[in-house]
Amino acid sequence: MTGSAIFMMLLGMIIIWGGMAASIMHARKVSKNNNN
Repeated sequence: MTGSAIFMMLLGMIIIWGGMAASIMHARKVSKNNNN
């Protein structure tokens, strides 16, 4: 595996997992605001 392939793999993982973490945090924030 070349260096650029590893870089693209890491970039994709960061985008996918970061997006998932951000959406979970946003969903938790919205649900807290709706309960109060």
